[in-house]
Amino acid sequence: MSGKVDLKLGNREMLPNSVCSLLRQAILKGDFKPGERLVQSELAEQIGVSRMPVREALKTLEIEGLVTMEPHKGAVVRSIKKEDIEEIYELRSLLEPLALKKSIPKLTEEDLELLKSYHQQMRETDSREDYVDINMDFHEVLLSRCESPRLLGFIETISHGFAQDTPQIIPGQIAKSNKEHENILRSIVTNNKEQAANYLAEHIARTGKELIIAMETKEFQQASETSQKR
Repeated sequence: MSGKVDLKLGNREMLPNSVCSLLRQAILKGDFKPGERLVQSELAEQIGVSRMPVREALKTLEIEGLVTMEPHKGAVVRSIKKEDIEEIYELRSLLEPLALKKSIPKLTEEDLELLKSYHQQMRETDSREDYVDINMDFHEVLLSRCESPRLLGFIETISHGFAQDTPQIIPGQIAKSNKEHENILRSIVTNNKEQAANYLAEHIARTGKELIIAMETKEFQQASETSQKR
């Protein structure tokens, strides 16, 4: 596992949701402890932005269940349970493949070219921040032709947040995801929707298991460091 998340954006291009992504990573990696207050003014100064994007980021993290807004305290980090992550990824591994099977028959040639382009960009980029954004675009196109708004609504509610930043948290996630994306894409191109759905389910399930391992490793390291300081 890498060290703490560097909250300073510095001169890096201000990508969409960058502040939210930074705070999410810090929470998932355990840099912010359960019960810890997240003070808007302090975070804004650390990151190098105004309070507005921090305020919006905290609202998003509240929706994702990573923080709670408490009276007289503001945003407070919630305890993330292993069972919560297991449930999220179990549901995703069931619902997203279903949506993919509904989407594949309606994908256009332009959609396929876009998926190939995103896949190539993910293979070539050296930036984890860019990878996260392109990965989100890739998965969005996969399900874009699914004409089941309720199903897509369930997926959005369940998957919001965690999936976005796993390349920053799970060791080797990018290389593994690229290979899994290749399998999914190949199956889509050959119009094998059952195989594509199975590959997507395996991709999601594997990511969920490794996210739990990565977070538990971080917790173990922190417990060990605390013990050594006593």
